Parts: sequence; structure tokens; C-alpha cells
Amino acid sequence: MAGQSDRYGTGYALPVMQSTAAIVMDGALLARELREKTRESAARVTKALGKTPCLKVFLVGDDPASQAYVGSKTRAAEEVGLQGETLRIPADESPDRLLDGVSRANNDPAVDGILVQLPLPPGHDATRVLDSIDPLKDVDGFHPENVGLLHQGRPRFVPCTPAGVLALLDRYAVPLAGRRAVVLGRSDIVGKPVAALLTARDATVTLCHSKTRDLAAVCRGADVLIAAIGRPGFVTREFVKEGAAVVDVGINRLTPENIPQHLAQSPRIRAALELKGRALAGDVDFDDAAKAARWITPVPGGVGPLTVAMLLENTVKAASLHA
Repeated sequence: MAGQSDRYGTGYALPVMQSTAAIVMDGALLARELREKTRESAARVTKALGKTPCLKVFLVGDDPASQAYVGSKTRAAEEVGLQGETLRIPADESPDRLLDGVSRANNDPAVDGILVQLPLPPGHDATRVLDSIDPLKDVDGFHPENVGLLHQGRPRFVPCTPAGVLALLDRYAVPLAGRRAVVLGRSDIVGKPVAALLTARDATVTLCHSKTRDLAAVCRGADVLIAAIGRPGFVTREFVKEGAAVVDVGINRLTPENIPQHLAQSPRIRAALELKGRALAGDVDFDDAAKAARWITPVPGGVGPLTVAMLLENTVKAASLHA
């Protein structure tokens, strides 16, 4: 039954949203629960430290999506009682400006968590930047030290989106131990860490990529299917085993000019395009895949809100570690 897991201590089951054939896992509602818990823990840490935990975000350039993400993260931090600071750096500045800013934040005792908004503009070496972050302040979990700890099964900071995926699966009591999981996409940000987390939970994991043969057939063998490949509506019912859990990590911005033909049939997407001229879609064709899945996440309102919730949780944890 959905909501049986109490790993996150909320003490009650989430209401079950029903689609045509699947339980829709409500990430927005779970994120509100987790943020309230973070508000409580932030207050305790603030009292213990005598200062408010601080998240410092670095934003390079003026990419509209990155600006929106950073704005939502800093607002969310402030809403739960954290201090959110953003250092904005013009895209044409020397890469040394960003590295210098990270170095200063590393050495600033007032800063507890550091986040560099990705992707970075051309000319910046993202690996060098992420490697330069103090691993005890790396609340995104991308420093090689934290990556290593995660793969050893003793994580310090779990990358936020993979952590959100596992939180949602737990909250809806999706079985993992002994089940077969397939992860579409092998990025360092989502695919690899989520595969490590599922492996640690005793799932048998297959990590797929562009060279995987018979991809749809591999996916049809999955009890848990995680889609993170950045291709709108790529996962259709053909990919989904009857009764599987489908988690959609993709966020794709659609316009009338770039929408795949099969997604144009979706009433939700069509209505959004007519009203706003744009729409959001995941990597899963929700309407089609929901006919076979038992559990499925929507876009928007699925994994996305949990990414921010986990970032806030990691920031409070970083402040506690510094104490």
C-alpha cells in the first residue's frame, strides 16, 4: 500500500493520486513534508551553532533556466530558515573568477554549503570547479571524495536528484530488494549515483546508455525503471513492464516547433501550449506509459521538487558536520 514506509518519519501515508492505470507518485506533496522537517532541523542547528546555516550558490552567465533554478533554490532555503546567498558571475568573466569565489567560500566559516549551478558556459572546466569545492561543503555531492563514499555504501552527501528518487520510491513503498532496476542514462549527476543507491538497496541494476542494444526489451525487464536521458517522451508503453514503477527524471521544455508528434496528442501538453506557448514534459510519455505501470511520476510535480528538498537537507547536514 502506498505510504507504508516511515523512513522519513512523517507518520502518515501520502494520498494516492490515480491516473488511468497507475498510482501517480506526488513529489510536490512529499517535498513539502520534507521541507517542513528541514525547517525544524534547521532551527535546532541554528540554536546549537548560534548562527543560521548558509547555502552559497554560484551562477555563471544568464541562462534563463539556470537563473530560475537558482532563484527557486535560494527562496526555498530562506523559507525553511536557512540563509541563501547567490554570487552571479558574467559569462565573459575569466574562469579564475569562479574558482576564486569557490576558494573564498571554502575558507569562509559562515558558509556551510556550496553549490555551483550547472551547466557552466563554454570556457569553464566543470570537473576542475567541482573538484575545487571543499568536500565537507559539497551539498550537491559531486566532489570525487563524496562520489567515492557513495559508491562504497557510506554516503556523506547524496546527489540531490538521486536522493529524491529514492525518497519517492520509499514513500510509496515501492519494493526494491531483489527487484530488477533499469536506469536509462549514465550521467554523473543522475544515472550513476541512482544506480549506486539502488544497488545499496539490494536491487539488481542495469545501467543503460546510447550503445545499449535492444533498449526497449531491456527496459521491459525492469520492476523499477528510471528515465534520465533528456529526450522528451522517449519512454513509451513499449518500454514498461506491466506493474512496474516508472520514475521520470527528465525535464524538457516544449514549444509548438519542437514537440514530438506523439506528445502533441496529450491533453495536458496541448492545453499548456495553447495557453502559454510552451509546456514541460519528461523523458516518459506519461499517458502511454501509465497504461502499463503500477506507479509513475508526473512532470512537473514528480522528482523535480524533491531535488530542492534534498539540497536543503544536505545544507543542514553540512552545518551539523561543521559543528
